Amino acid sequence: MELLFGTGNQAKLSVMKSRLEKIGIELIGLNDLRTEGKSIPEVTENGNTPLENAKLKAMVYYKAFQMPVFSCDSGLYFDNVPDEVQPGVHVRNVNGKCLSDEEMVEYYAGLVRQYGNLIARYRNAICFVMDENHIYESMDPSMASEKFILTDKPHSAIRKKGFPLDSMSIDVKTNKYYYDLAADELDQFAVEDGFLLFFQKVLNLKSI
Repeated sequence: MELLFGTGNQAKLSVMKSRLEKIGIELIGLNDLRTEGKSIPEVTENGNTPLENAKLKAMVYYKAFQMPVFSCDSGLYFDNVPDEVQPGVHVRNVNGKCLSDEEMVEYYAGLVRQYGNLIARYRNAICFVMDENHIYESMDPSMASEKFILTDKPHSAIRKKGFPLDSMSIDVKTNKYYYDLAADELDQFAVEDGFLLFFQKVLNLKSI
């Protein structure tokens, strides 16, 4: 079975390919369609939850290409802050402003100083459109990341452009910055396995 993964991020496509091939699903991405000369529609991600944004994207891509497609989205959530300051899907957009990397570090460091180290996790959602009459969606906890700590002291040596919060993220189990963890200390497959279980359930597939 071939599905379109509604993403232009090749890294995400590669990771998802490696997980879903276990159940006989082959993936193509938006860039594959672009190389065929097809126009990729723009999607305004104005939903209030990851699930709303995932569905917005999946429906637009299904209508454009008339093939089975799924899209994913994520949001950042803290255990110990009021609802009105939860980032959710608006991680970079605060009070109507799109923050730069440095502004994000300053803003989230301020939250940490106000509420203490923040216990955080990314909640992920998926919407799969098989056809107009078969639409499946989920924001199951199995798709969420492991909890981590967001600190107000960024990593002293490593900062990657476009991912400012990674430099402030600390593993709960080891109390190490994520950037200081060895590869075998990261539970890198947990989220992707949640998506695999989703497809196994909706398509009644087994591992091959």
